Amino acid sequence: MTTASPLWTGARLRMAAAALIVVNGFFPAVWILLTSLKSESELVRKPITWLPQAPTLDNYVHAFTAQPLLHYLGNSLMVASLSTVLSLLVAACAAYAIARLNLRYRQWILTAIVASSMFPLISLLVPIFETMRSLNLLNSYLALVLPYTVLNLPVCTLVLVSFFQSIPKDLENAAMIDGCSRLGALWRVVIPLSAPGVFTAGILAFVNAWDEFLLALSLNASAAMRTAPVGIALYQGEYSFPWPLISAALVITIVPVALLIALFQERVIGGLTQGGLKG
Repeated sequence: MTTASPLWTGARLRMAAAALIVVNGFFPAVWILLTSLKSESELVRKPITWLPQAPTLDNYVHAFTAQPLLHYLGNSLMVASLSTVLSLLVAACAAYAIARLNLRYRQWILTAIVASSMFPLISLLVPIFETMRSLNLLNSYLALVLPYTVLNLPVCTLVLVSFFQSIPKDLENAAMIDGCSRLGALWRVVIPLSAPGVFTAGILAFVNAWDEFLLALSLNASAAMRTAPVGIALYQGEYSFPWPLISAALVITIVPVALLIALFQERVIGGLTQGGLKG
């Protein structure tokens, strides 16, 4: 009994820590969902009612009529998709060069990639804005696609490097003997074998672009080019915050990302785990 007690205590502590993480992650989402089903009067009622007493879907209907939310979602989808594809294309080439070529300063390059991802976005806002303005790209998809691609490159490159390093070089050599160029071996051999890593990097890039607010607010001031996070911020009035309406819009915005992660969760979790083990 004396030897089993510490193990039991350790298991209970791990379960308690896991439960705390789950509650911390899911409680805000559950609270937003419950708030979206309440009316304004019920939300401010005291004492607080945790569950909606008279659930209503009016907030979801009003979310599409108060603001052109569907148009904002379309803009977010376009920007996130384009930046994800571009990030994967550039990151795959960069990761392959780091993993396969005999680069003299390979470790310094990896260190620079990690360091570049440490800069807070607010410190990059002015240079990015000035660059986009000088290129006459403000209020366009490219104004967000290009910065999002650059910001997503470090994480995408690091994820892909760990996968590319685990693939035997003999497979590429065999492909090149059969007539493939090095670039052809990358796209026909390495990337298909690294599918979990590609899925992982792609979903991380997509979610980062879908959720980003600061650049979307600063670079695309035109109403026609607003993305969903910026559009949701417009639901509030000068002196009022319609939290049920905002919560409904948030739920609508979260659903596409939640479905994407749910569909590919096994690949994402497998990719992160394998990448960590292989790296």
